[in-house]
Amino acid sequence: MGGQILIIDDEEGIRFSLRGILEDEGHEVVEAETGEQGLELLGTDIPDMIFLDIWLPGMDGLEVLDKISQDHKGLPVIMISGHGTIETAVKALKKGAFDFIEKPLSLEKVVVSTRNALEFSRLRQENIALKTRISSEQPTTLTGESEAIANLNEVISRVAPTESWVLITGANGTGKEIVARSIHHQSSRSDKPLVAVNCAAIPEELIESELFGHEKGAFTGADKAQEGKFELADGGILFLDEIGDMSFKTQAKILRILQEQCFEHVGGRKTIKVDVRVIAATNKDLLHEIEAGNFREDLYYRLKVFPLELPSLRERTDDIPLLINEFMSSLTRQHGFKPISFDAGAIEVLKAYPWPGNVRELKNFVERMFIMYAGDTVSPDRLPPEFQADAATVPKPKPADSVEPEAESLDAIIASGSDDLKQARADFEARFLESKLRECDGNISQLAKAIGLERSSLYRKLKAYKIQTD
Repeated sequence: MGGQILIIDDEEGIRFSLRGILEDEGHEVVEAETGEQGLELLGTDIPDMIFLDIWLPGMDGLEVLDKISQDHKGLPVIMISGHGTIETAVKALKKGAFDFIEKPLSLEKVVVSTRNALEFSRLRQENIALKTRISSEQPTTLTGESEAIANLNEVISRVAPTESWVLITGANGTGKEIVARSIHHQSSRSDKPLVAVNCAAIPEELIESELFGHEKGAFTGADKAQEGKFELADGGILFLDEIGDMSFKTQAKILRILQEQCFEHVGGRKTIKVDVRVIAATNKDLLHEIEAGNFREDLYYRLKVFPLELPSLRERTDDIPLLINEFMSSLTRQHGFKPISFDAGAIEVLKAYPWPGNVRELKNFVERMFIMYAGDTVSPDRLPPEFQADAATVPKPKPADSVEPEAESLDAIIASGSDDLKQARADFEARFLESKLRECDGNISQLAKAIGLERSSLYRKLKAYKIQTD
């Protein structure tokens, strides 16, 4: 199958020769006499590849190549010249040309270079389509109807259309990457890339190359130049996940880039300017890391333009049935098995479980149960051993004809406090925190760990209830 090819050359004879060769190969050809005309054609229709003469009236070929590389990154361009030198060819290839052919044109060379360029273009389009499909299959909103999720989604809808940088905090498995995708999806940069970097997964000696790119020969094994994540995210959003695990040395370098939006490749001298919106995420308490000397205070405040703290699954247990249904639907489509269901007793046990791994742990649990009991109903006795302790503490459902005992204890609670449910819950939570704080001898970190709450959330609650701490 032929491709669409644009020829930009001021010599009519060259255009005629190229057209004849390319049309014989089954390709569709479009012509332009000047660089300006070629760029105008690119504004209305993007070809699969371009033949571009270096010596043109007005804008020369290298200037046109710069413009194409800037506006249509990845579009293969074959440079042609009747005054070719090694220096010119090297300069063109460094600027992003796919290949370089000297005049007079060789039929064999034109055919081979064209096939290679079109194959490159095809693979590039397939890659883009694959990324688009994968992106469309990934969730862009947090599932849930709890008050915590409703409030969070409202805040996301407000910050997403802006250019503000966002710092997402929360325990592992709470959905930080989904929130980043949600912000990208609702932003003005949604048609540009969202590039994610897991700062904890990249070795210290490679993270600079990964973020900033490198030149050929910059270090052992650098056999070709490579763009960094900042370049790949140009015009879009860079998601720096697990930012709290980045080394102090790299923090200093990234701070400069975040402030100036420019950098150099590792081993390079050319300054590269980018336009990137940054979203950072961490499961660490960065204020505690600053106190410990592990995180730069100036970087923290540079990133924390708009903070977002994600609730743990324990703080929104009413969303567990919805999450189970979502995971079950996905598993059913993926494997073709019959779905499972959890009876009311099992759901209550799952709500009572602390879920230290949060939503990620719940997702893995649902997959495990789906494999074991496809098509069945799961009751509390079929839950794994780690849930059995919670099953023992969950009240058994009463028969429909049972008679409720007199609620003397409930009357006592109502008589001793407010008859408003929210106030009663707040009164209990305040007394609970005061009691646990005494048990922990006023140690906030110990208390946060004991009750399964992030330190930042705990501080806010203590402040809201005016509980004195040392």
